[in-house]
Amino acid sequence: MVEGLAALRAADPSLHSALDAVEHVPLRRSTPDFEGLARIVIAQQVSVASARAITARTIDTLGALDATRFALADDDMLKACGLSRPKQRTLRAIADALPDEKSFVRLNALDVADMEAELVQIKGIGPWTAQIYVLFCVGHADTMPAGDLALQKAAAWALGHKERLTEEALRERAEAWSPWRGVAARFLWAYHAVVQDGRSGIAI
Repeated sequence: MVEGLAALRAADPSLHSALDAVEHVPLRRSTPDFEGLARIVIAQQVSVASARAITARTIDTLGALDATRFALADDDMLKACGLSRPKQRTLRAIADALPDEKSFVRLNALDVADMEAELVQIKGIGPWTAQIYVLFCVGHADTMPAGDLALQKAAAWALGHKERLTEEALRERAEAWSPWRGVAARFLWAYHAVVQDGRSGIAI
């Protein structure tokens, strides 16, 4: 992380002020497996507190977040955990496409582009989910979830733009931050927390 932040400072002087404003960029990681991907899906479009509660209820009910248990669980059981029908469908699709540890080992060995391309072939998984998995679960340093609204806003603030960057504009600007685009994303989430909430931390 330190190396990546130093590289960003050297690559893009426009980021200096924002980099100076962030005291800590968290290295938040999850497991590169079904559980890690499931946690990302569960957390979508709900608050952090709700995501934690739903995840905890699901683990209590199923015993663990794994593909086999999801495949065997009925819809009403999952609904009682707080999982919407669309999320149930996505999690079942993941369980079907990536049913065991071997399938994730194979997936995680792919390069970033191929990994993201394979993930978005699973019904219910879009580019953002795939990129977040690559970044937070597999730990690649060079992926940018340019469709993330918080990143678009934070990048605009950091670069002195009045309007939020579009997904395309952020993706193009992030080319200059390669091979540390993942570090840039973590830094921008932390900067978003500084500006929006007056605290250091990550926004997702």
